Amino acid sequence: MSEFVDRVDLAGRRLGGGVMAASDEWFAEKENLLNPAPAAHDPDAFGHKGKTYDGWETRRRREPGHDWAIIRLGAPGTVRSVVVDTAFFRGNYPEEVSLEACGLEGTPDAAALLAEGVGWETVVPRSPVAGDARNVLDVGVERRFTHLRLNMYPDGGIARFRAYGDVIPDPRYLAGAPFDLLAQENGGLAVDCSDRFFSSPHNLNAPGLPRHMGEGWENRRRRGPGNDWVLFRLAAAGLARVAEIDTTFFLGNAPGEAALRGCDATTSSLGDQDAWFDIVPRQKVVPDTRHRYLVDGGARATHVRLDVYPDGGVARVRLFGDLDAQTRSALAVRWFDLLPVPQALAVLAACGASRDWARLVVEARPLRDRAGMDAALVAASREHRDVGEPRVRALLGN
Repeated sequence: MSEFVDRVDLAGRRLGGGVMAASDEWFAEKENLLNPAPAAHDPDAFGHKGKTYDGWETRRRREPGHDWAIIRLGAPGTVRSVVVDTAFFRGNYPEEVSLEACGLEGTPDAAALLAEGVGWETVVPRSPVAGDARNVLDVGVERRFTHLRLNMYPDGGIARFRAYGDVIPDPRYLAGAPFDLLAQENGGLAVDCSDRFFSSPHNLNAPGLPRHMGEGWENRRRRGPGNDWVLFRLAAAGLARVAEIDTTFFLGNAPGEAALRGCDATTSSLGDQDAWFDIVPRQKVVPDTRHRYLVDGGARATHVRLDVYPDGGVARVRLFGDLDAQTRSALAVRWFDLLPVPQALAVLAACGASRDWARLVVEARPLRDRAGMDAALVAASREHRDVGEPRVRALLGN
């Protein structure tokens, strides 16, 4: 597994990430930063503005200040580390970079992100970077962010940018109808697998349909006993209703059979084979086909395991299901605890809460669980009775 096996690129284009604005992109466009492919270089390629680079490159700065680019995370969450890749930028890379982050409601445009009063906070201080190198920088702030601002000092070129972390889903969009418990964009994660020789297991729960075989998961040909598998952690503990195992584009290399099994890690160990139950029993699968299965949804699962027999490639796996009230509340409280202060206040204001009452609730974080949430709301209401309290309780699952 790769060094980022337990993380996904929150800024990735296929999750919906985008570069919304930049101070300058004279030599090369800002959008190149999120190109999923590695940077390429043609030493003989020149355009009317000079050397052609596969990255984001600004002009030579002749006045005070520094260059920056604002990036929308495709899946908001907690960023653990970032990669500032200066591949092929040798005499024209920045000396230092820093990273700021914020959390905002809705879908703000570039003008809103550049306006006064946006709660940007530094999550990676000004740090030196090397040219033509993959610079990995740790993020020490654990908050749920929606946007990042990459700063480079004073100017120069960056080929690629990645923001690895954990998706923190917004519980307001998970209420009501069943949703995909496995999806990356909801917080599902491939945490282990038997083999990833040809392609990554993270492709299995990526958004959308694959465009070709390379956008699925493919293992090497198995020559010994056993079978290949992928272990997933669900976005939240849930009850499965519909499962999909999609072998699209896998023809001569599809599995012969496949199965999905579940386990509730809150009551049993993942290593206890007796704790696992069938979601989709082992059965034959067909090449280049989207298989759909109705599931009774009777057993609660926190993890699922895809087994393929004996080996072979799979394009996508989906598991649509429901959350119980306890799980919804835990998910909502975790989300609220990780919101930056300005966004947390905005969420409570949207529920009709007064400024003073909302401030007391936000200052009481982390609420941690349902009991902590209830205590914080009761304490705040002792000082300020608030008409927004019932809506806040509904939002946080109480």
